[in-house]
Amino acid sequence: MFKKTLMAGVIAAAFAPGFALAQQAPASPHTFTGNVGLFSQYIFRGLTQTNKDPAIQGGFDYSHASGLYVGTWASNISWLTDSSTVTGYTSSSMEWDFYGGFRGTFGKSDFGYDVGLLYYYYPGSHNTVLVPGAVKADTLEAYGALSWKWIAAKYSYSIDNKTFGVANSDGTWYLDLTATVPLGDSGFTAIAHWGKQKFRGTTAGVSNDSVASYEDWKLGLNYALPKDFTIGAFFSGTDMSAPQKAFYTNVSDNRWVGKDTVTVFLQKTF
Repeated sequence: MFKKTLMAGVIAAAFAPGFALAQQAPASPHTFTGNVGLFSQYIFRGLTQTNKDPAIQGGFDYSHASGLYVGTWASNISWLTDSSTVTGYTSSSMEWDFYGGFRGTFGKSDFGYDVGLLYYYYPGSHNTVLVPGAVKADTLEAYGALSWKWIAAKYSYSIDNKTFGVANSDGTWYLDLTATVPLGDSGFTAIAHWGKQKFRGTTAGVSNDSVASYEDWKLGLNYALPKDFTIGAFFSGTDMSAPQKAFYTNVSDNRWVGKDTVTVFLQKTF
């Protein structure tokens, strides 16, 4: 009888919720995610990178439980060839980013941090004979961010002397202040952003700051759909002086790329 009772107890324990949970494999410290989206245009720091044409974007990310992460992301662009007589790019239709860093929280608080490097790569044909003095747009930035719940401040510092095609511009920086606020359990998220792009150095005796620096802003609303889809829209724009507007105007069609505009999108994460 004792043996039967003992065996019954073992069998019962084997099917008990706690015992089954204990037999599960430990959670993996590795996480792989991806995303793909269709946007009515690609806006980067307040500037349309596709001359208001649609953009397909996507990327892949790997993160470790320790806080380490790496990733890559890409989008179609047109801004380099829209002003080829200035940039020197006779062909370039893609931005391909590579990044890595470390992020986490301060203890068990709601305060977080994120530090890393981001490389913007623009493959294509660059002709310095056609445009003497033109430099490639490939850019390397170091960044650091602090966050609290739904508020984040991020500072990006250019390590290159050719930040986004602007010569002698090492030390250029960008400050990003963003609030991402969930609106209860409605599925909606409100987004508000302000940024400041500050260029350093001089080109041909002209201050890069006087022609290339500016401020930008964005107000948006996202809605979470089933199966990890998100739909959203945002209104963005820039604050520039007359020389800065001229600098950010396409040669091909005389379009100012920092104009106030609305962007809509549909995105999927997996």
